Amino acid sequence: MQIDYTKYENGLVPAIIQDSITKNVLMLGYMNEEAFLKTNQTKKVTFFSRSKNRLWTKGEESGNFLKLISIKVDCDNDALLIQATPQGPTCHKGSDTCWKEENISNFGFLSKLEEVIEDRKNDLENEKSYVSSLFRDGMNKIAQKVGEEAVEVVIEAKDTNDDLFLNESADLLFHYLILLQAKGFELSDVEKVLRNRHN
Repeated sequence: MQIDYTKYENGLVPAIIQDSITKNVLMLGYMNEEAFLKTNQTKKVTFFSRSKNRLWTKGEESGNFLKLISIKVDCDNDALLIQATPQGPTCHKGSDTCWKEENISNFGFLSKLEEVIEDRKNDLENEKSYVSSLFRDGMNKIAQKVGEEAVEVVIEAKDTNDDLFLNESADLLFHYLILLQAKGFELSDVEKVLRNRHN
């Protein structure tokens, strides 16, 4: 890996720390060549602290280490993207990230869809909402819809119409997200189970 330590003052390059699972950005630090080498050797992310003027391993005082997973260098060879597993809050002020955000999984549009479903769940009087009507009808109706959509996915899987298969798959996933919330869970809870099985 070629890293150009000459572009910035004092031979430091910016190092963006990203959670290897959630993909959230946790913090920004700086590395010189010595910090880079120590990070690779110890598998604990180590920076060069500009305020302390020395190498500093994240977590050396708090115990909240960043376990190294991978390092990538950008196209100009002067910035690093480090994927790590945080062993506790990353920010020295106690938050998960240095942007005061929770380090939770985000599934893009599916997370937005979960927010819409939760909103409809909390608005049972909405006569125009299909989702609200399912929550009004209760668990049996929601579970029945998931079963119906699952059967339709199986039927379309045995056919050759990809559009129908994808549409039925979308229907199944949508109704499954509703079922999860009806049971008091979210997609992240299922992700945790799968992650534990993987480990």
